[in-house]
Amino acid sequence: MTVGVETLQADLTGHGLMVAGVADTSDGCVVMIAPDEPAFWTIIRAAPEFSDGRADPIDRWSKRVTEPLAAKTGGRLVYPSDGPPFAPFYTWALQTGRVWASPVALLVHDVAGLFISFRAALVLPYKVERRTSHNPCDTCIGQPCRTACPAQALTPDGYDVPECHAYLDSAAGRDCLTTGCAVRRACPVGQGRRSDDQSRYHMGQFHT
Repeated sequence: MTVGVETLQADLTGHGLMVAGVADTSDGCVVMIAPDEPAFWTIIRAAPEFSDGRADPIDRWSKRVTEPLAAKTGGRLVYPSDGPPFAPFYTWALQTGRVWASPVALLVHDVAGLFISFRAALVLPYKVERRTSHNPCDTCIGQPCRTACPAQALTPDGYDVPECHAYLDSAAGRDCLTTGCAVRRACPVGQGRRSDDQSRYHMGQFHT
């Protein structure tokens, strides 16, 4: 049995989500579900989870809006926040043919660029049409992500998390805190997809 990806996408569009890729398995596939920005942020900010004062609003929202998809498709949903042990989202993403390791090791998507993230993975006991693309890094002139980090904390040589946090604590780090990681913003793919408000929220969650 094989179904078209449009069938799944139709159930995700109204929630600001998208099928970011499909990884084949020996007995079926894994459908990677990601934010379809910028619509995603407008939708989620209006969700009840964002105003109820409880922790983890995006994780709780993700589970609520995607759970019906499992019942409809006969699949099983897996979430990045579930664990330990945590599901191999990074490995699954690389197997889709639409996501690659960038020069700074962050995942890069053919549409979302370095802003790619995943809200869920739908594990199905049958195949879904798998569409592949080409690694945008292969034709990226200058690969600006390599040198975009003003703190030199995220480079092709690795990621110095303490140095990143120290920079965000400084006056110079205010730009990354309010408009998002400079490395992610440097990627030519996905430009304009994520608002400053969304980036500010995610950076605030990271730098606490």
